[in-house]
Amino acid sequence: QVQLVESGGGLVQAGGSLRLSCVASGSIFRINAMGWYRQAPGKQRELVATITREYNTDYADSVKGRFTISRDNAKNTVYLQMNSLKPEDTAIYYCNARGWRTTLLITEDYWGQGTQVTVSS
Repeated sequence: QVQLVESGGGLVQAGGSLRLSCVASGSIFRINAMGWYRQAPGKQRELVATITREYNTDYADSVKGRFTISRDNAKNTVYLQMNSLKPEDTAIYYCNARGWRTTLLITEDYWGQGTQVTVSS
C-alpha cells in the first residue's frame, strides 16, 4: 500500500506565501513523476505543477512565475512553494505520485487526501 500525506495548507491573505509538502510512504519500487493538482468548489480538478525524477518541471499557465515545485528523491517528498497568492488560488490541493509499485514496472497513480488552501482578499 502506498500513502501520500500532504501538509502545509491553511489560510493566507492575498500576496502571501505557503509551502506545501507531500511525503510518499509504503511499499513502492520507484516513484517517477510527482505533482500537485487542485480543485476549487464547483470546478474540475486541474494540474498545478509536475516534476519528473530528473527534475524536469511543468506548470499551469496560471501559476507560472509564482509557484515552484521541487522534490527530494531520497525522501520521496515533493514540495510546492506558492508565492504571490491570489484568491483564485483557493482550492483543495492534492499530491500525486506516479510510479512502479513492483519490478513488474506497471505504472500506477497515487493520490493524497488533499489539503485546503484559502486565500483571502
